[in-house]
Amino acid sequence: MALQEGDQAPGFSLGRDGGGMLSLAEFKGRKLVLFAYPKDDTPGCTQEAIAFNGLRQEFAAADTALLGISPDPAKRHDKFKAKHELELPLLADDRQETLQAYGVWVEKSMYGRTYMGVERTTFLIDRDGRIVRIWRKVKVAGHAEEVLAAAQAL
Repeated sequence: MALQEGDQAPGFSLGRDGGGMLSLAEFKGRKLVLFAYPKDDTPGCTQEAIAFNGLRQEFAAADTALLGISPDPAKRHDKFKAKHELELPLLADDRQETLQAYGVWVEKSMYGRTYMGVERTTFLIDRDGRIVRIWRKVKVAGHAEEVLAAAQAL
């Protein structure tokens, strides 16, 4: 069953760009935007990451952390971040366990071929670890600004 607004955010502890681990528990007491995206260095994903990255200070002023997650390995995240000068943390869920827990690892189809992949989705999580807003099947243009407005209002 898909997560709903009001649900407790599933916990995670995952490898991240630059090495080390990040867990949901580290963000307790702060708001968190967790944006799930399909693949590093593809046009939509790059545009989305750059948009969130460009609003880092505004999110910080709203006491909201930013975290990207995809099935790409941490080493690929390192290259992606360096290429686009990204400063927000990116989680590597190469086993797709957290992506599944959040209900965003889904069957997709393109050109008649079906495969498993990430449905671009953003979660706004409150200071108590509860999901207060979910954006599914995200269209990238204007999305980061919309999420920022929701975080500021929370």
